[in-house]
Amino acid sequence: MSIDVDILFKIAAIGIVIALLNQILSKAGRDEEAMMVTLAGVSIVLAIVVKMISEFFEAVKVFVSF
Repeated sequence: MSIDVDILFKIAAIGIVIALLNQILSKAGRDEEAMMVTLAGVSIVLAIVVKMISEFFEAVKVFVSF
């Protein structure tokens, strides 16, 4: 089991895109939409992290079963 660097780059890219969209929407006076974009980005990253944690616990379960 190794940490895929691709997943880290995906999370970083999502963070950069969300930060840019948040700044653009905030400067345009659309603070509510900026908040919704930020919440959507956080939920996407949280789903990725939960999937990674689930895979980790499955690997630990297999390891302990020996």
